[in-house]
Amino acid sequence: MDFGGVKVPEAWAEAAHAVPRERFIPAVALVGALPDDPASWIDRDLDPAGWLRAVYSDVAIGVQLNDGALDIKDKPGDPFAVATSSCSAPSLVFAMLELLAPAKGDVVLEIGTGTGWTAGLLASLLGENGVVSVEIDPAIAAQARANLQSVGLMPSVIVGDGALGHPERAPYDRVHVTCGVTRIPYEWVGQSKAGGVIVLPWTPGWQTGHIVRLTVNDGIATGRFHGPSGFMPLRSQRPPEDPISGEPRESVSTLDPHDLASAPEGLSLAVAGLLPDVRGHAVTNADGTLRVAARQGDSHALAIFPGDASRAEVVQRGPRDLWDELEAAVHQWNAWNRPTPDRFGLTVTPEGQHVWLD
Repeated sequence: MDFGGVKVPEAWAEAAHAVPRERFIPAVALVGALPDDPASWIDRDLDPAGWLRAVYSDVAIGVQLNDGALDIKDKPGDPFAVATSSCSAPSLVFAMLELLAPAKGDVVLEIGTGTGWTAGLLASLLGENGVVSVEIDPAIAAQARANLQSVGLMPSVIVGDGALGHPERAPYDRVHVTCGVTRIPYEWVGQSKAGGVIVLPWTPGWQTGHIVRLTVNDGIATGRFHGPSGFMPLRSQRPPEDPISGEPRESVSTLDPHDLASAPEGLSLAVAGLLPDVRGHAVTNADGTLRVAARQGDSHALAIFPGDASRAEVVQRGPRDLWDELEAAVHQWNAWNRPTPDRFGLTVTPEGQHVWLD
């Protein structure tokens, strides 16, 4: 079996056949990122072949909009609509399951049930008693249970805040996280067995997210990064939209715009480690203009590189000079000889978390 050319790993092939993805996708769903684009929608009744083709492609499929405030069946053409629950792209699903590497007899805590597909894959391998999946949205949890029952599986699906884990069944051999996490809840570490493994999408806020595999020993979880990722955030960690305040401060930047536009993963990790509370992104417009924004609380910075220009006009507001801090982080990455992501790791303790460089 494959998904748009993505081959299912041998260890998961039997589970993928027993738990077909199509049983976990509603008749109307969102494939593209823009709900106001008709091409983003799939509809099993109107185009069953197109629907099935999308289901077995390597794409994430949105199944809920705006926490359920908009009915996805209506295909709302609202430019402010955003997917708030999805079935993750198969390449990411199986990459993370391979890193998780559960064995028969293990008990897995899953954070974020979503459609239930990954819980089903895990339950097919480990048995129903080997999976506890926590979902914050009651409607999503109910649909996931129905989806799982349609393939003859009934693992525990608990309605609750995944950030708290599920202490009633702890300790766990594995923790599998299907939502983006900025601050890793220590509860997941505390509810893991010695030698337990946690696999999660770490989304510090700067550019891209990163898959990390942590091993737990003596109450500390530590491990390395395993490639980029993109996941919806844990609901309790959605970033606030604080108002921008303060008089503008103008300056000029000579940072290499190509580094900022392409966002090498090593640079993203360096910035995330040095500026753990700063969010930011870079966007290149159709005319070649590169816009880089950074914000934290009520501080904000915007740099605009016109076309192929090597200099940017910068405007900063708020109590922090975020662009100056970003420049210092980029210069530090260069001083370290531009380390690649395999050089970085993450450690979580009761006191917090930190990125390290070997």
